[in-house]
Amino acid sequence: MNKLIRLNILLISIAILGIAPSSWAYSEPDSLKELVAEKQLPPVSERLPSEPSVVTLEGERTPGRYGGTLRLLMGKKKDIRLMTVYSYARLVAFDQDLEMKPDILLDFDVKDGRVFTFTLRKGHRWSDGEPFTSEAFRYYWEDVLNNEELHPFGLPRELVVDGQPPVFTVIDDQTIRYEWDVPNPFLLPALAAPRPLYLYAPGHYLQQFHARYNDPEVIAAKVEEAGTRNWAGLHHRRNHPYKNDNPALPILQPWVNSTKPPAERYVFKRNPYFHRVDTNGLQLPYIDTVSMQITSSSLVAAKAGAGEADLQGRYIRLDNYTFLKGGEERGDYTLRLWQNGAGSQYALYPNLNSNNPIWRELVRQREFRHALSIGINRHEINQVIYFGLAEATGNTVLPGCNLHTNAYQSSWSYFDLDTANEMLDALGLNQRDNRGIRLMKNGEPLEIILHTAGEGTEETDILELIGESWRKLGIMLYVKASQREVFRERVFSGDAMMAMFNGIDNGMPTGNMSPGEFAPIDQTQLQWPKWGQYFQTRKKVGEAPDIKEAQELLALYYQWSKSEGLEEREAIWHKMLKIYSEEVFSIGLICGVPQPVVVNNHLRNVPKEGLYSWTPTAFFGVYRPDTFWFE
Repeated sequence: MNKLIRLNILLISIAILGIAPSSWAYSEPDSLKELVAEKQLPPVSERLPSEPSVVTLEGERTPGRYGGTLRLLMGKKKDIRLMTVYSYARLVAFDQDLEMKPDILLDFDVKDGRVFTFTLRKGHRWSDGEPFTSEAFRYYWEDVLNNEELHPFGLPRELVVDGQPPVFTVIDDQTIRYEWDVPNPFLLPALAAPRPLYLYAPGHYLQQFHARYNDPEVIAAKVEEAGTRNWAGLHHRRNHPYKNDNPALPILQPWVNSTKPPAERYVFKRNPYFHRVDTNGLQLPYIDTVSMQITSSSLVAAKAGAGEADLQGRYIRLDNYTFLKGGEERGDYTLRLWQNGAGSQYALYPNLNSNNPIWRELVRQREFRHALSIGINRHEINQVIYFGLAEATGNTVLPGCNLHTNAYQSSWSYFDLDTANEMLDALGLNQRDNRGIRLMKNGEPLEIILHTAGEGTEETDILELIGESWRKLGIMLYVKASQREVFRERVFSGDAMMAMFNGIDNGMPTGNMSPGEFAPIDQTQLQWPKWGQYFQTRKKVGEAPDIKEAQELLALYYQWSKSEGLEEREAIWHKMLKIYSEEVFSIGLICGVPQPVVVNNHLRNVPKEGLYSWTPTAFFGVYRPDTFWFE
């Protein structure tokens, strides 16, 4: 009875204070007990912060037990970066309700949207056992971000507001402050992103590669040994926390890479100093190791179906469903269907910055984009490719998002060949060659060469159907596939007329999330790459937007960045979504395509339903894989 009373008091303390009392009796992971006994590691009570992050598991999610290896399959060697995404330890992190909460931070305070005070957990340590204090932020601010050799293009854009950097202050070992003259709504979402904005670095490790902390002869010898161009290249090579390619780099994630690239199999071992615990006093993660096997992307579904993966969503598509469903018993797994979080499974991106003057003039007429869009039979795509499980859509936010309206989704996303043909005639495209292909004003046939990254048969099947529909409009579609890097370069340079890629990443935004995907602010936005480049380089490279509606979107984006309060931000969001859907700057196709997820039958705490999305959920990240465990 006394034990039960003490446990209730403990749980009440956690619920009220959100911290673990100092008298907590922590449990040592079995895999670390020998190291502790041999004094190669301090006991868990000395490895944890004095106030660790306490994870409460409720409903179907239950406290677990230690042990096991989680097997993942990946199709490329660089996919080891996805462990940073899945692990999802962030200064500030989204929870499952997409609310931002402190994670690595003990707390954060925001005053007037412009003064950000971060409080660290006392006693928190890097994965190598060194203290994680404000010194990590000082090093990154002074010696990395503000070093011209390491950062020749200046600060990340999330740290520059109205052209001004923040005032950075170290208050004490556990407290840091960033202060602007005006609100900065970009900072917290950037910290919580799948690829986070880093504000800290392990200076105690990286100083050995920094010119400021070494004699010129010493650093020159290190550069020569590493084969890099200069000391900055050496420092960059050693400091890739997102890429996970340096096992010696101390990190704060639940698992630490122990395998030096290149390799066919990477093993991530538990971080003995990870800052989270469950309500039973078990330090997370539950699972000891994560094994990532690199194979051909085309073989991932087959290997998952053979039971070679414990948790798999990457490189699995809906057309694998029948095969994977049939292998459940044999592979000892369950196939679950999660919601895909992209605004459109795929979208077409007419290049408004094309180098071809005739095409550029044509594609900048919104009536032409409207005709292309309503000339696509999305119902046919849904039935043939997606078994009727999806919905027609523009490239916009998803149903279920509080910013969604049917008008945004249905704007120019219906099928009407007659109207499309009339619109093309009205644009002066009423002459045809002997094949029935329309002629542009220079007499050349209207033949669209569409570029793709060539990463799956799904794209090919969709484009074949689109090509058949457009042929009835007098438009010939040719598809040119290339590797992703080449594909992007062709679009960025203006050599591509049109591209096909995923729809908007975040189909479930809130008003407090940036509407940047709907404004020309990034070169990777394939419909206006040169406008995005112009914004990213602060007008040094690229082209200024010269279409009125694109300028309006950019102005609204700036207005959102200075706004205060959710109501005002949501109003701006709706203005942007309305313009974007009416203009059809990108052509959405289908949304709501289920994402198959393979889950080992003995793996616990994986949600039966989830949002599978790069942002904001970091695929599995917001569901806390450190709390998954094997029964």
